[in-house]
Amino acid sequence: MLALIMAGGQGSRLRMGEKPLVTICERPMLSYVIDAFSSAGHEVVVVASQKTPFTKNWCRAQGVTLYEAEGLGYVEDIRAAAADLGEEGTSFFTCVSDLPCLAPDIVAAVEDAWRRAGAPACSTWVPRDLCEEHGCRTQYTEVIDGTPACPAGINILTAGDLDGPQEELRLLLHEKRLVFNINTREELALVQGYLCRREVP
Repeated sequence: MLALIMAGGQGSRLRMGEKPLVTICERPMLSYVIDAFSSAGHEVVVVASQKTPFTKNWCRAQGVTLYEAEGLGYVEDIRAAAADLGEEGTSFFTCVSDLPCLAPDIVAAVEDAWRRAGAPACSTWVPRDLCEEHGCRTQYTEVIDGTPACPAGINILTAGDLDGPQEELRLLLHEKRLVFNINTREELALVQGYLCRREVP
């Protein structure tokens, strides 16, 4: 399945340049997300724009497939990429580029749950309490299966009519690794502590 990694925004809240290239344990944040989908067997395309020229250069240097969107917005860039890259009825992942603790087993679990549900789309959520427990901000909350939850940033959509909402599985995952969605320097410090400790031999 195609995996669109969204990397066309300015990342202005972090104020550290292009957010996909902010380094964690000496690796660009974007590389963790790419590796998670690639290792799970998916074809990765990074969706960038004129707002992220260094990200585009990094992708070219790494041999990562690149789609150049207009940078009009997250949803608009998804629609453009889906229209150009996917045939109608084809399903694909979308994912934010600032989810560095994402791993192949999480990608596989999301895909498996979505296939079993048989819905055209899937959105993923993590309990708000889990986010707050680990010091991460919760700017948007909905109640999923009776639990206040925050979007995790991984979705599955089906190409075709993306102008309106698609019937979706709303998947609640009690997964610590999904709470680290990096929007502030405080959250960056948290994930650096978590990931870099794990990578020490």
